[in-house]
Amino acid sequence: MDNTALLRAFCDAVETRNGAAFAALFTDDGVYHDVFYGPFEGHARIAEMIDDWFYRTAEDFRWVMHDPVSDGTTLYARYTFSYRSKLPEANGARAMFEGVAIMRLRDGRIVEYHEVANTAPAFVDLNFAPERITKIIAKQGAALKARDEMKRHLTK
Repeated sequence: MDNTALLRAFCDAVETRNGAAFAALFTDDGVYHDVFYGPFEGHARIAEMIDDWFYRTAEDFRWVMHDPVSDGTTLYARYTFSYRSKLPEANGARAMFEGVAIMRLRDGRIVEYHEVANTAPAFVDLNFAPERITKIIAKQGAALKARDEMKRHLTK
């Protein structure tokens, strides 16, 4: 599958709540690192993430990948993403994000998915309390600091 088809299938599977199709885009040992929920490893867990975790508190997903670039091993794509929230405080608001998808590839399938996402506008869209936003951002900061490539940045 070429990169354009892979990205389209990726977005379509999320938008149609097709966890099995989404998981099939990953290698057997593939990992999806979600910016909110953390890592999901293997086909069963990745499918569960789409079918259950994503749709538990949201619906009407829209995901579009833009300007993909790949060296054959890594695929980057800027994305726009939104959903309608089912959280009570959101009052049905559409949460919107922008980010960059980073996918490590093997034999045309995803080995590992990471993203860098601007989540702040969505928190405002969702009417989250400042304390809740602080808690989420602190969790994201802790995850960043725990990554191996950040070690140099943490030394004095």
